[in-house]
Amino acid sequence: MYIKRYTVAAVIWMAFVGWYIYQYVTHDKMGLEFFGIHLPQLYIALWVVIPIVVLYVGSVLHMAFYSFLGSLKLRKYNKDYEQMIDAIVDAYLGKKDRKKYTFKTDRYKLLGSLLEKTSFHPNDDLIGITNNEKIDAVLRAIEKVKRGEVVDLKHYNLAPTNELVIQNERNKYNMGALDAAVILSNPSKYDKSFCQEVYAEFVKTASLSDIEKYKDCLTKEALYNILARINADENTLEIPNNVLIDLMKKLDLSKKDYIEISSILAKGGMLPEQRMKLFEVLGDKDEDAMDAYLYTLFDLEMLAPAKEVLQNSHANEFQNFKAYYALKECGKNFSIDLFV
Repeated sequence: MYIKRYTVAAVIWMAFVGWYIYQYVTHDKMGLEFFGIHLPQLYIALWVVIPIVVLYVGSVLHMAFYSFLGSLKLRKYNKDYEQMIDAIVDAYLGKKDRKKYTFKTDRYKLLGSLLEKTSFHPNDDLIGITNNEKIDAVLRAIEKVKRGEVVDLKHYNLAPTNELVIQNERNKYNMGALDAAVILSNPSKYDKSFCQEVYAEFVKTASLSDIEKYKDCLTKEALYNILARINADENTLEIPNNVLIDLMKKLDLSKKDYIEISSILAKGGMLPEQRMKLFEVLGDKDEDAMDAYLYTLFDLEMLAPAKEVLQNSHANEFQNFKAYYALKECGKNFSIDLFV
């Protein structure tokens, strides 16, 4: 009930009651004694109105009190609603370390606890139907990033490892607004996977000194791109074995990886002597590289050193290469790739 309207109605009612009694009942006056106190003589009509006034004041105080309680409760709901909007925004942005929201009302507590552990992937047609500018702004930003545009995300306080940030930086890099050297020179500022992605592209044309300078971002893909440039027709790269070995130490390479490296070098233009020496040194440093050394020897038709390695091995070692060598002795010619 609106207190103003109630007051107007109460005043009209009190005036009507006082007027009616004074006009049609009595014009007399009377005095009252209240707890030994003699009250002044007043018109009877006024004495009748006084209890109504007291009732009005009491009822207004009652309504005001519960209206105040209601406003406090409504304020809690409004505050929880605003926090819920912020929690939804965090979920859309895919934040990992989210702000801990404290909800005062039971219903929002349940929704908040669910949102805290949830990430959303919005559809494009959500924009404009939420009737909330904060959510719509986030949805527009996400849509632009997905389209390959660059968006200012600083005010969202997102971590460098956030998927949206990574894609936004990738968009900036693809548009030429961000140089590879800038990214690789500041690895702590960007996500590690993004730096590795940029480095893998960077090494396709970079100088050897720059390749070594940013080698902390080395991946297998980047290494393969480097190897493909050795004595290539375009973007030729001359790289000594000690540098190659130093780069390979940065990676956890398996037997198959070493063989793949030898295969790439074979398809490229590395000189046979350098390739054979490379894997001979690698085989001495890492047992997993011995298979690649044998693969290289057989691929280069260097049967004598391959035979020596096989003869000095244990009976259960290099069974596939021993089978290949046995076939070679019998005059059978197969591709070494079939045995690895």
